[in-house]
Amino acid sequence: MPCSSVIPGLTSILYLDLSNKTYDIVERKDLYEKYLGGVGVATELMLEEYKEGTGPLDPDMPVILSTGPLSGVYPTCTKTVAMFRSPLNGELGESYAGGHLAMSLRFAGYETIVIKGASEYPVYVAIHNGEITFKDASSIWGLSSTTDIGKILRRVEKGAGRRSIIRIGVAGERKVSFASVNVDTYRHFGRLGLGAVLGAKKLKAIVISGDQEIRSPQHKDYRKMYKVLYETIVKTGLMEKYHNLGTSENILVLNELKGLPTKNLQESSFEGAETISGEHFADNYLIRRVSCAGCPIGCIHIAMLKRPFSKSHEYETLNISYDYELIYSVGSNLGISNPEAVLDLIDTCEKVGVDVISMGVILAWATEIQALGTISTKETLGLELKWGDHRTYMRAIELTVQAPNEFYSSLAKGVVFASKKYGGEDFAIQLGGLEIPGYHTGVGNIVGLSMGTRHSHVDNAGYSADQKAFNKDLSDEEIVDLVIKEDDLRCMLNALTICLFARGVYTPEVVSEALATLDIDRSPEALTELGKEIFRKKYELKKKFGFKFENLTLPKRFFETASTTGILEEERVRKALELYIRKRGL
Repeated sequence: MPCSSVIPGLTSILYLDLSNKTYDIVERKDLYEKYLGGVGVATELMLEEYKEGTGPLDPDMPVILSTGPLSGVYPTCTKTVAMFRSPLNGELGESYAGGHLAMSLRFAGYETIVIKGASEYPVYVAIHNGEITFKDASSIWGLSSTTDIGKILRRVEKGAGRRSIIRIGVAGERKVSFASVNVDTYRHFGRLGLGAVLGAKKLKAIVISGDQEIRSPQHKDYRKMYKVLYETIVKTGLMEKYHNLGTSENILVLNELKGLPTKNLQESSFEGAETISGEHFADNYLIRRVSCAGCPIGCIHIAMLKRPFSKSHEYETLNISYDYELIYSVGSNLGISNPEAVLDLIDTCEKVGVDVISMGVILAWATEIQALGTISTKETLGLELKWGDHRTYMRAIELTVQAPNEFYSSLAKGVVFASKKYGGEDFAIQLGGLEIPGYHTGVGNIVGLSMGTRHSHVDNAGYSADQKAFNKDLSDEEIVDLVIKEDDLRCMLNALTICLFARGVYTPEVVSEALATLDIDRSPEALTELGKEIFRKKYELKKKFGFKFENLTLPKRFFETASTTGILEEERVRKALELYIRKRGL
């Protein structure tokens, strides 16, 4: 149902100073008028706040959380962007989370939070409307499970029903470079290491709630627009996939097309794909679907895992969220075909608070480097990493977070660092310093991951350009044009923090109409130009953080294993990258 109350045009930015335990609220109407919100506002603020030479984990390095004017107003406008400097690759850290966070921010009266400084001791911040408190978190620092932290904070903090709780695990506390941030149990700021940044600031959690009302100035038009959007989302086939099987539907599809990375991309199809498919999970383990606040889809798929904890037939029952990327990273990429083993590994990552995608790629590289004899059980502290051995991988995850020796300390810094130290850079499957998502589809995917502002598949879904090329004969220039167009579109959508699953619903024309009901005048053409401007601004920020085209590496493995579109030639990919740079004027 639509919100009965909506605040158009929030322009308040909340500044939190962790060093001094103070806060300030600043009105920045100028920023919102130009960039609307979300990633546009966050990028401009980061350009204002960043001091040259400030490292990812330095106290002066800010973290910015921002949402947009459609959040809490229209269906599937559910995301919050986090912007920071990544401790994993030193570049632009940009991550998105759903859950209740965007709606809770708006109910509290803010669209953006800027977090600065670092505390001398562990803290969490409680934000309830205008009541902002810095609280000692020493008693929950070091707890082994992000789930337990959430349970504790739900008991002691008010705001149930309109509340969001974000928190880090022990990986963030220990500054693991790919530590994640848990958001409302089943959502995350997953990639590029925000958890480590918050850990360096000694910020364990933020609790946000509020009861402010929201009012739409054009209420009749708003209700009409809401109905159109709602019915498009739930009564057409545009988003049916995400409710039914979710993204895990891609396992069998990509496996058939030979685009599913397997065993550290030694192969692109997996003989055990059937048992870790979305269909198999849905038939045997799915117990419920969950939605982000303000979304009618229910794309978050929750599996039940029954795990024995004694020989006397005693069990614990776990609810574990899964999707395509997680199944690929700790499933096919580690040679694991047992669905319960996949869930076990996802749960292990969740408890300690690490990015599952990065962890799966790092363990796959470590498995291959050990098989070559470059490292031995001396470095792994007795572990023999073998494809399919999930219990050994579970222990390796724990040791990576604990970092008891030089080898595991290297793993905790990511696959680029580890491969430079121990070798195997040719099969360290990363692009732009970020461990790859689960696609090996062709030129579009490699160009998209290399040139996307955060080297993520959700920048431009370059694999979708490869899919179009698979079904229709496209030149490399046409593929590059598709990647560029999609990146610009997603920059615009991310200024409004619209879930990208709904990108087929929220065209520039539809977004223009939706904004009009809030008295925000933007033509479809102006929105398209906004996307291009935000892309340019993000690249300006990337370069300030040290990004250089000449530092991009293309591991040989990408050109040794057949993709969806066949074996790729490195020269062809490099020419496509050069074409992208020329067309972008970069």
